[in-house]
Amino acid sequence: MESRIGFVGLGLMGSAMVGRLQDCNYQLTVLGNKDRTGLDQALARGALEAASGVDLAKQSDVIMLCMGTSDQVEERILGEQGIISGLSSGKIIIDFGTSLPSSTKEISSKIADTGAVILDAPLGRTPHHAKDGLLNIMASGDKDAFDAVRTILENLGENVFYLGDLGTGHTIKLMNNFFGMTIANAMAEVFAVADAAGVSRETVYKVISAGPLHSSMMDFISAFGLEGDKSKLEFAIKNAFKDVSYYRLMTQNLGINSIMSESASKALSQANDDGYANAMVCEMIDFFKKHYSSDRM
Repeated sequence: MESRIGFVGLGLMGSAMVGRLQDCNYQLTVLGNKDRTGLDQALARGALEAASGVDLAKQSDVIMLCMGTSDQVEERILGEQGIISGLSSGKIIIDFGTSLPSSTKEISSKIADTGAVILDAPLGRTPHHAKDGLLNIMASGDKDAFDAVRTILENLGENVFYLGDLGTGHTIKLMNNFFGMTIANAMAEVFAVADAAGVSRETVYKVISAGPLHSSMMDFISAFGLEGDKSKLEFAIKNAFKDVSYYRLMTQNLGINSIMSESASKALSQANDDGYANAMVCEMIDFFKKHYSSDRM
């Protein structure tokens, strides 16, 4: 019997994932927030709308969340009319967001008495990949629960990793996003400096991409820098700042004062405060160009 899937968080990534699940003929119950765009698209294709987290949990065997912050995940699961009140033995929660490992473990302990379990399964790649089931999925937690949802995950991801103990997925995802956002910011600054130096962005790209520094992230930033195409990296600056901040908090909890993440965090924080919060990470090129232009005046 096919699992009944509940999905919370229909932003850019969540909407793409829901569309993919519907392409694979899964029956979904969905729960939105303020923006109904993704929600209404899912309903138009046959999804059901839940009235609350409790309602969604009662109607679902597998409950998926794709949300922005750990606080939002905790509120949706543990808060008033939260998912926890609709849980029962055998139900599986999957947190696809980029959350703090400590938060995931705390949720696990609080839902344990219901007989349900939570997996952390953060995502790599973009909504563009999600539409075609080509995500990277970094799952960890109870192995039996993972095996029970493996087929669903493989419909969403080209590469589905089982990484072991709960929280490992979020730990590695925060490492991944710190690394990715450091590269993205470095490439964005290179284009801004190229403009200041009077050097062609395309020439800079050709030279750097011919060597060992070439990467997909470099190409995502260059798609906007050279062609004005934001679609290759549909990831907001406010979310990038959050992820790097979570990485820094995680390292602090490990007794580590991260040196390398400081620059990316500072740049994203300032861009976020300067009105770029909802811009895509590739638009850090514009932030750096404006920021450095004011420095030179």
